[in-house]
Amino acid sequence: MIQFFKKNIEPNKKLRLAETIVLVLLAICSIVSICYGLFEIHSDVGHIQYLQSVQMQRDQDDEDYDSDNTVCEVTYRKGDEKLVVSYSYEEYVKLKNTSIKSYEYQTDKGKKLYFDHKGVNHQEAQHTYKEVMAEKTLPIFNLASSSFILLLSVVIMMLFSRQFTTYEKSWFMTIMVLATIFSVLFPEESANGVNGILIMLLYLLDTFLNILCELLISKQSRYNFLISVLVEIVEIVISIVLMYRFATMVVTLFFWLPIDIISYINWSKHRDDEEDELTMVRKLKGYQEVLVIIGIIVWTVVVGYFISGLDIATDFYHNKTLETFIVYIDACASAVGIANGLFIFFRLREQWIAWYICAFLEAVINVLSGQYVLLILKIGYFTNTTYGYIKWSKYIKEHQQKEKVSLF
Repeated sequence: MIQFFKKNIEPNKKLRLAETIVLVLLAICSIVSICYGLFEIHSDVGHIQYLQSVQMQRDQDDEDYDSDNTVCEVTYRKGDEKLVVSYSYEEYVKLKNTSIKSYEYQTDKGKKLYFDHKGVNHQEAQHTYKEVMAEKTLPIFNLASSSFILLLSVVIMMLFSRQFTTYEKSWFMTIMVLATIFSVLFPEESANGVNGILIMLLYLLDTFLNILCELLISKQSRYNFLISVLVEIVEIVISIVLMYRFATMVVTLFFWLPIDIISYINWSKHRDDEEDELTMVRKLKGYQEVLVIIGIIVWTVVVGYFISGLDIATDFYHNKTLETFIVYIDACASAVGIANGLFIFFRLREQWIAWYICAFLEAVINVLSGQYVLLILKIGYFTNTTYGYIKWSKYIKEHQQKEKVSLF
């Protein structure tokens, strides 16, 4: 393995030194950000002073509780300020008021804290202060997460430098830097009891793995399927955390994971005679394209109709029309994804066209869901898909006599 890395590591000593310096800086940035964030969260609240009472309005869009919930958190807001009150489920169902009288306190550091009662003790103040600071330091922890993922990106590009062209390395790093910037500018809120920091880390990890996988596919490398297995695992976790996109999650679990494994085996059997790292690829016939399109339409209608009829709580439970719309888009995306998986398995160029469609549908869902950092991933898809389509087309044109165009 040491010999492998020596063979593939960045050959330019000055560039390798620059990359090493960047790695050290990213490591320092990640460590310092985490330490600073933890220090802020766990710092002592100090002395607090009562200021005034404030009337706040109940934000019912954040509520989705049933008898299975032992604790129901209700959020009250006034501008940027908010108060979160925990009720038992029995108290929650009896709750009729749309506003609450909150009590505003201020710390020695100027931080404002809100409570649903007066006479706040130090323990209550410390708990509320910790929650407020956890929300305030979200960008700090996102910077730590993104720095770590960016560090991994630089490591991959440096250790496997000879495996990638200058364009491929530039494209990969550009997408990851943009994802880093977006993660800091647009921090994710908590969802379903999961901290927004963890959600953002999953988004960044998903972006990193997907971009690397896409790059390896465009290079006709069978190793893309090994990365793809990690992609599927991360995306299943994201679906569970956010409680949405169940059609895609099921397809990922029962289709993508198995197809990744057998595709790796199939690609390994069809290596190029001249370049062992390349896999031979080809294209579809006209009638086969028509059958695929019909299959996608049927799948979208049937699966979309079935899932839209299920009573499943999602982030869009307060907007049934939007929820149904996303269900059908998700069903279509899952259908195109299945077609894409089969195209990849059979080494067909049309998988890039499927990626175009899939990326567009996923971008629509990301916008509607407010997942702006994942739009960077879609930008990466669109650019690399064009690059991959051109590369595969060139290869097919130069090697059309090597393998007959047949699905099997």
